[in-house]
Amino acid sequence: MTSAIEGLAALYVGTVESVAPDSIGVVLDAEAPQTTALNTGVPSTFPRLNGYVLIPKEAGALVGLVVWLGIERSPLPRQTGERGRVPVIDLPYPSRRMTVAPVGTLGAEPSGDSFRMERGVAVFPSVGDQVLLPTREQLRAIVEPTGTDQRVTLGSAVLAARARVAVDPDKLFGRHLAVLGNTGSGKSCTVAGIVRWSLEAAAKRRGKGERPNARFIVLDPNGEYGTAFDGIPGAIRRFQVPPVEGDGAPLLVPAWLWNSQEWSAFAAASPRVQRPILMRALRDLRSAALAGDPTQARLWQRLKLLRDWLKLTQGKGPSAQEAAPARKFIGDYLVRATDDLRKAAGSLGDPIKSACQSVAGALETLTKLRGKAGKDGTVWYDPFGTADFDAVVATLDAALQVVPPPPSLGVESEDAPIPFEVRDLADRLEVLAQDDGVPQAAQFISSLILRVRTMLADRRMKPIIAPEKVPTFEEWLETYIGADAAANGTVAVIDLSLVPSDVVHVVVAVLGRVVFEATQRYRRQTGAELPTVLVLEEAHTFVQRFDREDGDTLSPAQACRQTFERIAREGRKFGLGLVLSSQRPSELSPTVLAQCNSFILHRLVNDRDQDLVSRLVPDNIAGLLRELPTLPTRHAILLGWAAPLPVLMEVAELPAAHRPASSDPKFWETWTGEVQRKIDWAATAAEWAGTGDADVSVEHAAVAAMNEAHEAPAAPKPARTEKRGR
Repeated sequence: MTSAIEGLAALYVGTVESVAPDSIGVVLDAEAPQTTALNTGVPSTFPRLNGYVLIPKEAGALVGLVVWLGIERSPLPRQTGERGRVPVIDLPYPSRRMTVAPVGTLGAEPSGDSFRMERGVAVFPSVGDQVLLPTREQLRAIVEPTGTDQRVTLGSAVLAARARVAVDPDKLFGRHLAVLGNTGSGKSCTVAGIVRWSLEAAAKRRGKGERPNARFIVLDPNGEYGTAFDGIPGAIRRFQVPPVEGDGAPLLVPAWLWNSQEWSAFAAASPRVQRPILMRALRDLRSAALAGDPTQARLWQRLKLLRDWLKLTQGKGPSAQEAAPARKFIGDYLVRATDDLRKAAGSLGDPIKSACQSVAGALETLTKLRGKAGKDGTVWYDPFGTADFDAVVATLDAALQVVPPPPSLGVESEDAPIPFEVRDLADRLEVLAQDDGVPQAAQFISSLILRVRTMLADRRMKPIIAPEKVPTFEEWLETYIGADAAANGTVAVIDLSLVPSDVVHVVVAVLGRVVFEATQRYRRQTGAELPTVLVLEEAHTFVQRFDREDGDTLSPAQACRQTFERIAREGRKFGLGLVLSSQRPSELSPTVLAQCNSFILHRLVNDRDQDLVSRLVPDNIAGLLRELPTLPTRHAILLGWAAPLPVLMEVAELPAAHRPASSDPKFWETWTGEVQRKIDWAATAAEWAGTGDADVSVEHAAVAAMNEAHEAPAAPKPARTEKRGR
């Protein structure tokens, strides 16, 4: 049997030489272990960077993190009884030293059979105090959490006897988390693991086979997380740009869901003329849906807009009507209006139904009279005359006498999430530009109208922002944020990989804003928070750092950044947690990073990224952060509010089937034929261009026609006549 004093003596490794608030210098004893300590119960590595030592004091023991190791030359130590004797030759003596950073205090539990780790240091040691190795039980007490902090396990501590590293989700998500690391360092697997392990732990705690009442919304710009959450408790909702694969659903972010700021950013509306007219057009289009019968209100608005547009086109004169593109646009617009009116008339009763059919009949008669079908099936139109428009306008005036106008038109907010017909926006802008009273408003607004029309004509954007089947706002919230008690799934994976670059920042901004405002309104209505987690991959793309913002026009990237800065500042109050994943923290908004209270740091090689992280982290762990460039894959440093103290951990490994699709490409195996990569560029080209299989032959015919035109022999040039001098 060894006494307590003998046990402490066996763990002695050195003496405190210097003390500062942020570092403690230690001289290692000549008998201290060189590489492996055998006196702690089990063999353990010592001394090692990022290892732990104890310095006993009045209130427990100070916990120190080893941040520096080295050998310095010192005078030869004298033996007892040698005072006054000077050796003939006094050679320098190699002395091992280390520097430790104070990180906490280890005390005994009241029962005396276990230990308790507390963050912070109340009493610092003195010069000459002993430095001890922690036992296996003490090492686990330093790293392993207790109480609520052990709810979700993330991995194991590399230099702490493989102690379990766990966190409390309330701390991890409640004050925002940043997962930072270079590509290939295991960052995406860590994000997927955090979500999976949190839901598995919640399901186990809830028991009885019930789903966790959780809401995770993953914004996935690379399409990596399609199968990452298969098999976890609760169904997974997947959204992607059509064509949809498997059990996914089409991604819908309707343009009527955008607020005025997002519309202004996308359309690059100038603040002086364009933005006020855009706000007015949005108010007019939204307000009709709230007045009385929404179908009838929108019908009145549709008829009124059609009449105003025809009068405007008529007032432009023959020069604006006779050009072939103008005739084509007018004819196609009238055909669409005819179809819309016939659909609306089908759900209404007389006399409104009869009035709609009269207008639709007048429009159909006009388009058939002026329309001419070409050889390829394309319809072209002869010039429209003033009398043609007069007849249709008279029919529209009669219909507007039958359909009652909505009483609240023009008084609703331009930001209210009320569905409206997005195709009407450009026409409404054109009408308002003529009636706005601003000199030359039509000239200033023309570029805005062109951008809106271009967006609506883009076949890549249309399925996302102007779908054929428009959901109600309630249906959209239930589908994308989650229904009551997670009846429709705990995780929503939104695949943004094929969203056009023109609109991707607006789509992300809309998704983030609506989720944030939904949690805001939930707390105001119920008095309680609705815990929701918003995961943003490749955050440096959407939350960019802007050092200079010149000009008054808001860009989509700036609008997106402002949305997430607001979420970072205020989301915690409403139960909205933010998880940012990025490989370039130096390109992230400082406001967003400053609001993240927990960090998981994977390998970071860039010096600017390392410098930024070292300045953001409040802990005294300079030595630990210097290990960032050399961290292996799946190794990371956990620090911040969610960790009792900074810890180097190996993140738990996900099965291959549950990892995000971000593995390194197999160049060699592809080159040597070990794996096959079949190529079908025809299918890729058809899907990319938005053409179906039936349109491929048409596309080939068009290309052949262009090639034939280029290869046609040039017309002979007339003989050149030489000019002679006088």
